[in-house]
Amino acid sequence: MSNIEQQIEKEREQARNVCDSKGATSGECAAAWDAVEELQAEASHQRQTKPKTSFAQYCDDNPDAAECRLYED
Repeated sequence: MSNIEQQIEKEREQARNVCDSKGATSGECAAAWDAVEELQAEASHQRQTKPKTSFAQYCDDNPDAAECRLYED
């Protein structure tokens, strides 16, 4: 399991404990679940990053190749 997934699981457990001890309608309970939602949003954002194309990877590996050269005015 990835690091962020472990953090999400840890925060979920903490949120459950806070809600059990403080009550489901308490501000602490809401804040704990907000922390879980923030981590889930970050995990989703990380999954959406697009991998480099084969051409971009080739240019990273071979910056002097003719097809990878950038010319400035």
